[in-house]
Amino acid sequence: MTASGRPNVFSGPYIDRISISRRDPAALAAALTDPSSRIVLVWRSRSLVRQTPAPQASLLPLESFRQVLPDQGDLILLGRYNGHATFVAELAGEAPPLPSDAGEFVDLRRAGGLLGFEEAGLLAYARAMISWRNRHRYCGRCGAPTRADHAGHVMSCTVEACGQQAFPRLDPAVIVLVTDGERALLGRQATWPAGRYSTIAGFVEPGESLEDTVRREVFEETGVRVGKLRYHSSQPWPFPASLMLGFMAEAETGEISLQDHELEDARWFTREQIAAGTPALPPPQSVSFRLIEDWYDAGARRPLSEEPGARRWEAPR
Repeated sequence: MTASGRPNVFSGPYIDRISISRRDPAALAAALTDPSSRIVLVWRSRSLVRQTPAPQASLLPLESFRQVLPDQGDLILLGRYNGHATFVAELAGEAPPLPSDAGEFVDLRRAGGLLGFEEAGLLAYARAMISWRNRHRYCGRCGAPTRADHAGHVMSCTVEACGQQAFPRLDPAVIVLVTDGERALLGRQATWPAGRYSTIAGFVEPGESLEDTVRREVFEETGVRVGKLRYHSSQPWPFPASLMLGFMAEAETGEISLQDHELEDARWFTREQIAAGTPALPPPQSVSFRLIEDWYDAGARRPLSEEPGARRWEAPR
């Protein structure tokens, strides 16, 4: 939960992961033949969404769409969603042969904020599992092909003498809003369209605590030293496999000096500038936006959501 009490997009207890059933062949076989089982489809990293009338995740009957599915071994059991065993599979090739009312494949970075929280979380989980599997088709120790075990949650080396197993893992990354009380420190990458700024972020390195990472990343990217910091909230970010750990930090110094050239620019922005749309803010479904919003609302006369001049930018299509 964030300071506002709302969960971040892509997070929340939206599914019973029934992890014990992954190791039970009989339970898995029953789920595969159950007429009520559902499937989430991914195609070219895009998720299937209906637009009727508001965006909804398209969960299809597993049995009805078996003819367009890959081999049964490519199915991954996500868990039990709304009482139904739910799988995910990836479709290959050109546009898949689905009925028009099944929906369309869209970029989840754009659609996530328009879906209900539970549906957004489910599709993010599905996309992350497909991405993980695609990166572990071969053994990282000996290079042999792998096979899916435990309902798709383990990729095992097919060479018995090797026996290497790969499990789904996430890359932890900190994302931090640095403030001096009245101003927020935001940066921009050179590849972003003009006017787009966001919070400072970076991956945790081996041997680092989260607090160490916050201080290092902020200094490396902006030259600003931070003192006190506090944890805000986290967000699964399956593009492809990050866990964003949000922090608020207090600046000890104010002079900006771009250290590692990851950012094209970094600036201090006041609430008045943000309300007037001077920086285009991150998408509202991101924890980056939630950090800015919570700081803004804590010191403004009216919430950021009610500022007509505030500008947000959308993720790429």
